[in-house]
Amino acid sequence: MKVEGLTPILNVSNIVESFEWFAKLGWEKAWDWGDPPGFGAVCNGKTQIFLCQGGQGSRGGPMPQFVGDDGTGGVWMSWWLESPAEVDAAYQLAMQHGMTVTMPPTDEPWNVREFHLRHPDGHTFRVSAGLEEEE
Repeated sequence: MKVEGLTPILNVSNIVESFEWFAKLGWEKAWDWGDPPGFGAVCNGKTQIFLCQGGQGSRGGPMPQFVGDDGTGGVWMSWWLESPAEVDAAYQLAMQHGMTVTMPPTDEPWNVREFHLRHPDGHTFRVSAGLEEEE
């Protein structure tokens, strides 16, 4: 089997508000379906995420066995940016819009700079970029 692509699907409580949330970070609404829309997609370059209002997966909610940043039942995914400076700029943009950041930009021991951004429905995005290795 050879996979030609992968598009995650997020269960959202309000697709129109989710389109607006993603737009604040530079994503664009690619399309929507239904009247009123209940399914659609946001895109950023060649990257796309499907949004399904009220279906196709779970939304975040407390998961009592976890504490801290892991305490959500939502989907986790990594967004890879070009550089650590882009990670810091995305963090500043998220903060300007009053978005929920559960971890500020951090240089991780696995050679990645990242921050954690939480969607209103509990999905968490690890906004990341590789760090240059020391020689």
